[in-house]
Amino acid sequence: MLPLPGSPAASWAMYKARIAAVFKGADPRVCVAFWLFGLINNVLYVIILSAALDLVGPSIPKGVVLLCDVIPSFLMKLCAPYFIHTIPYPVRIILMSILSALGMLLIALTPTYTDGGLITTKMTGVVLASLSSGAGELSFLGLTHYYGPFSLAAWGSGTGGAGLIGAGAYSLATTALGLSSKNTIFASAFLPIVMLASFFVILPWAPLARRPAREQARSSSTDEDEGSLHPDTEAAEEEGLLQQSGASSDSQSVNRTTQSWSATFLQNLRRSRSLFFPYMLPLLLVYIAEYTINQGVSPTLLFPLAISPFHHYRAFYPTYNAIYQSGVFISRSSTPFIRIHNLYLPSLLQCINLGLLILQALFDFIPTVWIVFAIIFWEGLLGGAVYVNTFAEISDHVAKEEREFSLGAVTARERLVQANMKGLS
Repeated sequence: MLPLPGSPAASWAMYKARIAAVFKGADPRVCVAFWLFGLINNVLYVIILSAALDLVGPSIPKGVVLLCDVIPSFLMKLCAPYFIHTIPYPVRIILMSILSALGMLLIALTPTYTDGGLITTKMTGVVLASLSSGAGELSFLGLTHYYGPFSLAAWGSGTGGAGLIGAGAYSLATTALGLSSKNTIFASAFLPIVMLASFFVILPWAPLARRPAREQARSSSTDEDEGSLHPDTEAAEEEGLLQQSGASSDSQSVNRTTQSWSATFLQNLRRSRSLFFPYMLPLLLVYIAEYTINQGVSPTLLFPLAISPFHHYRAFYPTYNAIYQSGVFISRSSTPFIRIHNLYLPSLLQCINLGLLILQALFDFIPTVWIVFAIIFWEGLLGGAVYVNTFAEISDHVAKEEREFSLGAVTARERLVQANMKGLS
């Protein structure tokens, strides 16, 4: 255990040595690349939600933006794990960057609702950005399989930072700097360039370069096995039945391909079922609890202005959100220092938070808003911890040949809760 700061045994040299030991073996390029992956992949999602009212105007519910920002991403993450492995990572990164940039440009270049702009066109841009975000999350989490635990920690930290940086940057640009929402969103359309630079310039390719070789070896061995199962084809050719054998070979090839896809799909379904109780369920519980708090309960947690640090009631909810995002950022950056192996414990504590805050909304028994601030911060810590430790546990305990699929498949359940809870709001 490290001594407490300020104690006689404490020293900066001791803390520096311990931190160096924690990060021993970490590649700075990998950490920087995955932190930027997490930041850019999620920050556009946050910017769109921050600009929801500006996108649709006061006459249309913000829930329209929320659903367009969540449902396509959920559908992508629900379906893509079963086929996305056939698309090379460089191609995925390029496609995701194009979708994100195109989506943000559609949003920015469409006239505002006061100028007669089409809401449908803007929502199409939101859908494109959402599809890119969903594909990005399952792709980058799958990519951590090849780059080790520090890549996962950096990814989690980047996603946690996106909540703070995205909302803060949009607020800063539109209020302090006086930029219009249109110009702010237009500028954000160039952020995917950072993702491209992170993958093609910063990230070392050596671990990923070994992946195609392994797949090629598996493919060639599969071809040899399939060839050994059909010796009658060679016999038919020797007998001169070239036409008949060719037709038979084509038919058998189609059948084998169909059977292979069917077998792979069924195998992936079995994998998903095996992931539910140890990994998906605690993640579901913690997200249900915290999105119920954030979307349904916290807007009602108001205190008299005389005993609060605010001058307007509208300041409560943004402050709650900022405190929550701070907790998420800290806990999603914590895996190099603290690991949680029992995922159900923080999920249960999050449910207790939900019950406590519901009671506060009903009976108003907490004497000061500062206690609520502490509970909201604790909520963010628990939510971020379950998120990043779920994927850390998968990386530690799921077999290597199934790990890439598992990391991507679990993300769909998280987005399902977001779709349900935010859609209800």
